[in-house]
Amino acid sequence: MELVSLTASCCRCARPVGSDGTCPTHGPVPALWRRAAGSEASYDDFAAVLRRSDDLPVLVPWPMSAGWTVADFGVVATEDEHALATVAAVSGTSSLDGEVGLSLVVEEPRVGLGGRCSGTGELDPGEWVGAGPPAVRVQVERRSVALWPAASSDADDVLARSVFVGEYAGRWLWLVVTPASAALLLRDDWLLADASGFGPEAVEMSFGGAPADW
Repeated sequence: MELVSLTASCCRCARPVGSDGTCPTHGPVPALWRRAAGSEASYDDFAAVLRRSDDLPVLVPWPMSAGWTVADFGVVATEDEHALATVAAVSGTSSLDGEVGLSLVVEEPRVGLGGRCSGTGELDPGEWVGAGPPAVRVQVERRSVALWPAASSDADDVLARSVFVGEYAGRWLWLVVTPASAALLLRDDWLLADASGFGPEAVEMSFGGAPADW
């Protein structure tokens, strides 16, 4: 894999993986390759993630509101470079919540990146996905996608973040919003687009901000 300045960690927790691809907690796992700690988010690193995402979308809000930036990103891939999950995090401000962060995970079943980024610790969502009416809907590549709320395993996260999960194109789609109150922004029927399909519009993307806390 073309590393640029990406570093590897377990796709299910933040621990680094060894040269043999083993996590001290979860054993052999596919690695999450993301921007290195202390490095600035850059288009070059983002492009490296896009190249390794195969047919997995790398979703971002699009068009992005003024002042919002791409703050973090990553791809989970096997040793033979088969992509299993992608994540992108954007940050900005709202008049009600101040600093706001949004992480979007697209993953195959049984990967665990969504559980890591959301704090739920789940490999896959439970049967509550699809039970009852959805909490929110987002538009992904002109398709309406229903999302249901997930409960964090950490009671302290109730106010810290809101988590929503649904199914998109046969894969899990996770949205993690911080702080939790900023989930009200999703009522505006957010538009999400696959950055791997961007052409000239890619130059309009802004990068920066603190890395996500996952």
